[in-house]
Amino acid sequence: QVQLVQSGGGLVPAGGSLRLSCVASGHTFSNYGMGWFRQRPGKEREFVVAISWNGSSRNYADSVKGRFTISRDNDKNTVYLQMDSLKPEDTAVYYCAVDPSNSIWSVQGKYAYWGQGTQVTVSS
Repeated sequence: QVQLVQSGGGLVPAGGSLRLSCVASGHTFSNYGMGWFRQRPGKEREFVVAISWNGSSRNYADSVKGRFTISRDNDKNTVYLQMDSLKPEDTAVYYCAVDPSNSIWSVQGKYAYWGQGTQVTVSS
């Protein structure tokens, strides 16, 4: 079965950086797009960024454009989220997910499998 295991969250001051990782198993990772979502306190889960199967296409939410970078290493079955210039409003639980259609959707209903979530807390 498909499994996504996340790591890399934590507490960071505003302006700092963190890198999240998501290691996939149980499917041919390089065939599928991947996405990152987040759920901020008291809010619904929202789209952050997506990447196509080969990394050639990316789709960023406006709120993170220019600060966050998604990348993937298909040899390691891993997708990364580099988060720079973090703000307190980036505080959330972050989730990686598999996009079976490889269409870099921003709609979470298009994603089939989800990681366990990683807490990111940005202090002011």
